[in-house]
Amino acid sequence: MPNKKRFSESVQQLVFVGPATLFFLIIVVLPFFLCIYYGLTDWNGVERNARWVGLSNFQRIFTSDTGFMRSFWFTARYTFVTVILLNLIGFGLALLLTQALKLRNLMRTIFFIPNVIGGLLLGYIWQFIFVNGFVSIGNWTNIKFFQLPWLGTPATGFWALVIVTVWQYAGYLMIIYIASIISVPKEMIEAAKIDGANRWQVLKNITVPMIMPAFTVSLFLAISWCFKVFDVNLSLTGGGPFKSTESLALNIFIEAFTNNRYGLGSAKALIFFVVVATVTIIQVSITKKREVEA
Repeated sequence: MPNKKRFSESVQQLVFVGPATLFFLIIVVLPFFLCIYYGLTDWNGVERNARWVGLSNFQRIFTSDTGFMRSFWFTARYTFVTVILLNLIGFGLALLLTQALKLRNLMRTIFFIPNVIGGLLLGYIWQFIFVNGFVSIGNWTNIKFFQLPWLGTPATGFWALVIVTVWQYAGYLMIIYIASIISVPKEMIEAAKIDGANRWQVLKNITVPMIMPAFTVSLFLAISWCFKVFDVNLSLTGGGPFKSTESLALNIFIEAFTNNRYGLGSAKALIFFVVVATVTIIQVSITKKREVEA
């Protein structure tokens, strides 16, 4: 009987988990190891055979590939600024929309809607807004903010990408923070108010420590989104002007699929993976230590 029960459980696991595991191996694990292999070759994506070059691609990236390093520093700056703004705005909206407002459900929906718009489409929409909409408003009102060449200089292109990303994802993080805020025990907040705590003290000493898991998840998602930004970058600025707003993901894409240097592109992708994994692991470990149990 025990053997029959174990066999039955194995069959059930194979039926329900097997297909998902198989697709995971084919779609994620196999391409990852192929990326490692091609990163050590000079394969151009066309020829059947790939010549082994060892660590030459990595040496080239760190010594002579100025484009990669420029994209790396741009992505790092963009990620740092955008992650902070995303979480501040998302958390601020969550605090606002957990108050007793009549239209809070409608407002939650409105702030979340940008997240469901595809990145490429979103980039083209905002490109029209920056190039045509802002110019028209600027000519009508003479406000300098709207008269800036938003996609014409490296500085304004950087902030244009930040604005679009924050507009797209802040509503998603808002939902995460709202779910955490409403789960904070009301008894603790009421007890603090009875003891004389003001709103800032309640927020600092009760709300924020109690929702630290939400900060862990939101920071992880924001860092992942920002480091991997591609579609909005491609459609909004295309990496311009003069590749000053080219993200790492876009640089890797161009290297592999435009320049037909798949080996070099794979090496860049591996470095990209290591950087993102390292940053996210450090972030999760730091914020996890600050979490408290209810």
